[in-house]
Amino acid sequence: MTTNLAIIQMDIAYGDPAVNRRQARTHIKEAVAKGGEVILLPEMWTTGYDLSRFDEIAETLDGPTHQLLAELAENHQVTIASSIAEREGEDFYNTFVVYDKNGECCMKYRKAHLFRLMDEEKYLKSGDQQGNFQLGETPVAGVICYDIRFPEWIRTHMLEGARGLFVVAEWPKSRVAHWRNLLISRAIENQCFVIACNRVGADPNNEFGGHSIVVDPWGTVVGEAGENEEILMVEVDFSRVEAIREQIPIFQDRRPDLYK
Repeated sequence: MTTNLAIIQMDIAYGDPAVNRRQARTHIKEAVAKGGEVILLPEMWTTGYDLSRFDEIAETLDGPTHQLLAELAENHQVTIASSIAEREGEDFYNTFVVYDKNGECCMKYRKAHLFRLMDEEKYLKSGDQQGNFQLGETPVAGVICYDIRFPEWIRTHMLEGARGLFVVAEWPKSRVAHWRNLLISRAIENQCFVIACNRVGADPNNEFGGHSIVVDPWGTVVGEAGENEEILMVEVDFSRVEAIREQIPIFQDRRPDLYK
């Protein structure tokens, strides 16, 4: 059984959640019209990396972004995943959220690895929980941007049964080759689908590279966007994971007793 993915590679209005929510509503409706069943938005798409203003623009998980995503997921009977700037008390997080067809937030993952080159550690707290969730009958996981540079963290999710890895990012254009190579490597070494959404455009400090991508469990790129705004549509069959893992049984042949 196949799943239709819609990856929304969008620009982000720096520090302006209201504008970004309006844009996202339009993009999500377009993705639904194209047949998208699972819709992925970029990292912190409501605010961008306007970190110094998070006390003004971050929101709790029952705020207006929650209301928008819950409404659209339920009304259109789709799953929507993204990361937003979350406020909890006096603390701020970069948080991956997933809304199911009932409009319920069925997963919340706070970014574990904070990226010093974009000052995340100065403004945000890191999370300490995994990002595993169910996509219908398929176990999958979600992580955020810099997390993909930590293969042991991705493998931790795979050992919990994940067949697919969803990645949201604001990955700079200057290192977009790293982005592609890391995602392809994570797919090959874990024999899973990797579904990754990067933003485009620029903020005051960075230009972003796009190249949202879907990689199959063999490491073959089955869909890739360019450097401009677009909705990347890709159909995947998660059942392929089992056949590939049986053909080359890396999970059975692991030697964790040697991995210090």
